[in-house]
Amino acid sequence: MKITIDNEVFHYNVQYGKGKKLSLHIDSFGFITVKAPNGTTEHVIQQELHKWGSWIVERMKERESEKIDPLARQYVPNGTFRYLGEERLLQELIETQGLSEDQLRHNLKKFYFTQCKTLIETRIKRYQKELKVSAKEIEIIESFGKWGSCNSSKKLAFNYRLAMAPVDVIDYVIVHELCHITHMNHDRSFWRRVGSIMPDYKEKEDYLASNQHRMTL
Repeated sequence: MKITIDNEVFHYNVQYGKGKKLSLHIDSFGFITVKAPNGTTEHVIQQELHKWGSWIVERMKERESEKIDPLARQYVPNGTFRYLGEERLLQELIETQGLSEDQLRHNLKKFYFTQCKTLIETRIKRYQKELKVSAKEIEIIESFGKWGSCNSSKKLAFNYRLAMAPVDVIDYVIVHELCHITHMNHDRSFWRRVGSIMPDYKEKEDYLASNQHRMTL
């Protein structure tokens, strides 16, 4: 479903349940989920979303600001870059001697692409067995808007910057995308499946949301 607020279109999913109040959640992927009591009409939900309109717009702007204004990095041997959730010296990650800034930047991105591919291909095996699904193809990509994606052909794509996140956060994105193989929407069944494998997935989402501006080159 979608709603227009301040001339901007936002897509959202609704989860119905036994709760008595409407609640709203925006995850680290930028998806909006509304939890509503059983029987709540779409009209009522849209009314509530308009009441939360300013907050929704502000939250989305914050996310965009974090993407546009990343933490500045210095391409010198003792400059620091994130790897597996920790700040590491550039010279610990790649060879730095005698290289220009452009060369260092190129080699460091190549390092992250390679490490991310290895991490994903290694760790996805466990979760494919647990979820009883199998990805047909895995691709490592550069993206400023998504940590991962899954299409109807079971092709999974992962942002190379995930190599900057802790392993348990990488695992969450893997589980998230694998669950899309059987649940393409972010409905209740999808989140229930994610939670069955990773009950603390919201903590992983919070990490990505609050640290994405630090996970940069």
